[in-house]
Amino acid sequence: MDLLLSGRGAVVTGASQGLGAAIAKALAKEGAVVCLIARNETALRDVAKDIQDAGGTAHICPADLADPDEISRVSSACLSLLPTLDALVNCAGATKRGDFFELTDQDWADGYGLKFHATVRLSRALWSGLKASGGSIVNIAGLGGRMPEGDFTIGGSVNAALLNFTKALSQVGIRDGVRVNAINPGFIETGRLRRSLEATSERDGVTPSDAAAHLLAKLGVGRFGKAEEVAALALFMLSPAASYLNGTAIELDGGARRSI
Repeated sequence: MDLLLSGRGAVVTGASQGLGAAIAKALAKEGAVVCLIARNETALRDVAKDIQDAGGTAHICPADLADPDEISRVSSACLSLLPTLDALVNCAGATKRGDFFELTDQDWADGYGLKFHATVRLSRALWSGLKASGGSIVNIAGLGGRMPEGDFTIGGSVNAALLNFTKALSQVGIRDGVRVNAINPGFIETGRLRRSLEATSERDGVTPSDAAAHLLAKLGVGRFGKAEEVAALALFMLSPAASYLNGTAIELDGGARRSI
């Protein structure tokens, strides 16, 4: 299926690893010109090289999106590098998990700063470009926004705010011709999940494979998701094939979320 993304311009945050890198590579494979944003310049260059070696086109814009002053600079840089701005994928940000009473104000500020506030600011900064092209935004949120957990208070709160923002901004998008949607990934095979399982195995005195099996049993699913599966959904949501999809958050969790 041709997703009609060839020649289009896309900005992907959190593109140095994990889901962001997978989405950027998938967009480039479809012929999109991608602008990669993350803090780690070395890792960004590695992702860009992978894309270029595969015949794609990628530019890097290293930036700390938690810094409000960086938003204007990186937005201008991306707009100057891309043929048009047709897609924005907000995938930056990880939040700290832990005992509620041990989490600090700084932990909360960091969680909101990169994943939520950066999404708000970058969407605002790039909106005119997306409006001009009739473009699309996909925000990568997470199941915690709909499935609260006692040791994931920051992440769950941030994701819930991001889902609310997605729905609210989609109403502005109806007027301006910009679609805004979100993906709630479940547990996906990334470096972040691997590190989490290793930490669990050390804490509980079990092997990482046992920790993985226990988590899968708790979730009630047969396996973890793959980053490429999240990327495939993101590309569909960004493409003209999903032109009537707006204000929607889709779970990609293997069925872990049981509610309607």
